[in-house]
Formats: sequence, C-alpha cells, structure tokens
Amino acid sequence: MEIKDGRPDKKKDAVPKSAWQELGGWIVYIILIIGLTYLIITFVGQRTQVDGHSMEPSLSHGDNLIVDKLSYRFRDPSRYDVIVFPYQHAENTYYIKRIIGMPGETIQIKDGYVYINGEKLDEHFGAEVMQETSNNIAANPVELADDEYFVLGDNRNHSSDSRDPSVGILKRSQIIGRAWVRIFPFNKIGFVKHE
Repeated sequence: MEIKDGRPDKKKDAVPKSAWQELGGWIVYIILIIGLTYLIITFVGQRTQVDGHSMEPSLSHGDNLIVDKLSYRFRDPSRYDVIVFPYQHAENTYYIKRIIGMPGETIQIKDGYVYINGEKLDEHFGAEVMQETSNNIAANPVELADDEYFVLGDNRNHSSDSRDPSVGILKRSQIIGRAWVRIFPFNKIGFVKHE
C-alpha cells in the first residue's frame, strides 16, 4: 500500500467488480422499480383519461387524471366525490361520475331534479335540468342498501349513469378510487373539485 499526502492509496487494494456482479446489480434494480411501480398502480394511484363529455363542465374529454386509490382504504366515499369504477359490460372500460346518493338514502329523480329522502337536493354540479327518459330507474323512489351509491354525470342529459340500468346502482366494492388531480392539459393542471 502506498501512502500519498499521509493518506493510504485505496486504488491498489480495490477489487474490480465482475461483469456478472454488475449485471446482477442492474437486474435487482430493475426488479425493484417494476415491483414499486406495480404496488403504486395497484394500491396508491394510477393515470386515467376522460373519454366523453358526461362530466362537463367539471372534466372534459381528453383530460388526464391521477386517480387516488388509497384514501378509500381508510375512509368511506362522500357525497359529491368524483369516482372511477369499471363498466360492467365491457372489459378495461371505466366510468367517471359524481356520487349523489349515499348508502341508506332513498333517491328519486322527478321534474328534472334529484330528491333525497323526499327533499330536493340543493346542488350545483348538474349542467342543466335533467330531461325525462323512459329508462330512468330513479323515476320512482330507489332505496339504497348499506353499501350502495347512486352516481350521476355532471352533464346530466348526456351521461350514462345510475339512472340507466346498464350502469345502475354501485356497490362500494366496485369503486376503484377518487379522481384526485388533473395532469393534462397543462393549462388546467390542478386538483379535481369534489364539493
């Protein structure tokens, strides 16, 4: 061992890494990154894109969002939360709607307005008064079970939501997460408003 300026020269004592050790280090690193990405996408959040106009003016076609999949593990969804859930009749298709009816409530839509437990809901999310449709399952009072939610799109006359039998009432287990933040387009970056 040589000594330079009073300090030992460690270069001569260092053992060079073999190519296999270097490759093994990279493989472990890549596996860790893939594992962390999987955990984040599965349990924390994921990116999704709005397809359609059912949530206008709150969300627009083409908006890219981050969905928070973690908070509902610690608390229940709230009225007016914007949520993401799978469409039951098509694989890899997800809907984004706003929670209007909560578990245990009775929902009815009459004269274009939402009534909860017989009282008109005072809310401002609907873009316009709802038009009557023949397949509206809430034309008559609908009582929600302890784990059921009634959801509507903000663009009520252009939305397939809980009024439509093809979507229907949501179970708590169907909710994937809560729309959290809009990341694109850049001029609209910000948190999604729920109330």
